[in-house]
Amino acid sequence: MATPPVLSVIIPCYNEANTIRTLVERVRAAPGLEKEIIIVDDGSRDGTRDLLRTQVAPLVSKVIFHEVNSGKGAALRTGFAAATGDLVIVQDADLEYDPQEYSRLIQPILDGKADVVYGSRFSGGEAHRVVYFWHMMGNKALTLLSNMFTNLNLTDMETGFKAFRRETLRKISLQENRFGVEPEITAKIARLGVPIYEVGISYSGRTYSEGKKIGWRDGFRALWVIVKYNVFK
Repeated sequence: MATPPVLSVIIPCYNEANTIRTLVERVRAAPGLEKEIIIVDDGSRDGTRDLLRTQVAPLVSKVIFHEVNSGKGAALRTGFAAATGDLVIVQDADLEYDPQEYSRLIQPILDGKADVVYGSRFSGGEAHRVVYFWHMMGNKALTLLSNMFTNLNLTDMETGFKAFRRETLRKISLQENRFGVEPEITAKIARLGVPIYEVGISYSGRTYSEGKKIGWRDGFRALWVIVKYNVFK
């Protein structure tokens, strides 16, 4: 009997003292595959680091600390390099994405249909918290522009809920330090020509008062990133 694959869950984390313990408990409780849980703290300054050392470290496989805040992309590079599982999922440290949906996200990979799966907030009939209209429009505009360059038909390029075969992920080299890592990943995965699937997910978006970090400057950076990694390689 073949050995079941192991799922590496990469959790980039910055100033998430209010959510990190709950998030880790939800990841541990998610059904399905054996999990390797890797948290990369990106220079948190709100007490998150103390929580990770005292309460969370015994519950996960690895906790890696960046001494200086470098951005989500930098944290993902560190986490991806440390992953040893057969499959890799990105799980934000807030509570916007539900670990109970891991099985849905990875099923096309387990079925041998996909190398990469995007969890779309704009596809399917799952529950969504009603938040920012202009964020939604910005995401759709960036997705459209990305699709024009990659010739993919994604509905949610900017999603923070993605799954990969680790061997596929290792074929790309990431450079973006902040949220521009999302369109960079898409451009570089598209260039590999591997099968990509998309599944509908639920989404519990949070407000800026609750700790949301991405802003309009990141949107303008994403425009440049789409052109940079699709045109100039």
